Amino acid sequence: MIRAYTEPAIAAAWLQRYRGASPIFGCVLGFTETALIPGISAAGVTPADRRLTALADAEFLYNGVTNTAPTYPLPPLQAGASPTLISRAIVERLALPICLFDAGLMRPPNVPHHHLDGQVAACVSTGQAMTIDRVQHLFLEGVYWGQQLGQQLSQQSQPGYLVIGECVVGGTTTAQALLTGLGIDAAQRVNSSHPTCNHHQKQKLVAQGLARSGLVLPPAAKFLDYLVLVAAIGDPMQPVVAGMLLTASRYCGVMLAGGTQMLAVYALAQALAAASPPIDWRPEQVVVGTTRWVAEDPTGDTIALAQAIGPVPLLATQLDFSHACFPMLQAYEQGFVKEGVGAGGLAIAASLTAGWTQTQLLRAIEELCDRAQTAEGPAEGA
Repeated sequence: MIRAYTEPAIAAAWLQRYRGASPIFGCVLGFTETALIPGISAAGVTPADRRLTALADAEFLYNGVTNTAPTYPLPPLQAGASPTLISRAIVERLALPICLFDAGLMRPPNVPHHHLDGQVAACVSTGQAMTIDRVQHLFLEGVYWGQQLGQQLSQQSQPGYLVIGECVVGGTTTAQALLTGLGIDAAQRVNSSHPTCNHHQKQKLVAQGLARSGLVLPPAAKFLDYLVLVAAIGDPMQPVVAGMLLTASRYCGVMLAGGTQMLAVYALAQALAAASPPIDWRPEQVVVGTTRWVAEDPTGDTIALAQAIGPVPLLATQLDFSHACFPMLQAYEQGFVKEGVGAGGLAIAASLTAGWTQTQLLRAIEELCDRAQTAEGPAEGA
């Protein structure tokens, strides 16, 4: 159920080290006004829907199916179902601890969370997405929480690992901007929630943002140079997760649960660690975990992107919805949605920690979908 697409030796050692160990799931929520551009994302049919996607995903992830109507129902999608259904099914069945972080949302989530005093990012095309002060603050928040969670996991009888997910609508575009700013060729390689990636639209926005920022990283870029880049064309999730993974890796294993967005964060962390002053971290403790719908997306090139970044192990769950009972799950096999809210990483964790098979994964997800539809809950309209 778990396949390594890059760096198989490092991936195998990581999987062996944490097989049977218990993880904590941290999910970092943020918003970029890039999400309001028509057609940029399929994570909500309209811009108004996409304003609330992260709030709805967080609420369902934390509460699951309840007897009361949610404050933020999951928004309607063009096709498919929110990946938070996958994530919730796993954390609920395995009783995994959840830590939610608001890095910069339009309003606070209606469930327990850690408020990081972040900032909603302006559209990537402005070249002035966030202030540098706020980005520095968010990075330090990530450092703090990486240490807190890393130490907690290291003190378990069997040291565990940290799964870090995200929910940032429009985040694959800010990921492409960050990767491009770091000098990594990301054009035509990133993924999206559309069945066919909207590369031309993304590239145009990225080019506008980088041009308007006027930024070109110097040959010997310093730590602050990279955070200035994030402030210009990034989103609030990126500095938080970069700080979190760098610090947590000193204490425990870290799985960045996502595709393009987490590869961009890995690239940022790698650059920050090597800059002046250097940051101590353990790269052998870090892997990226996603779904095969991302890893094998024919309209992107996730494997080449990972290889361009460096020796980063890219893992993917082999979860398959071809024979799912629900059409909204079958839509994943047509390229809709693909990933989000840590779904791929959590599916890997279910197999790594509890030995779940394809049948067990599918059964847990379908059982939750059935309950959600019976309750006329947020999963109904896919």
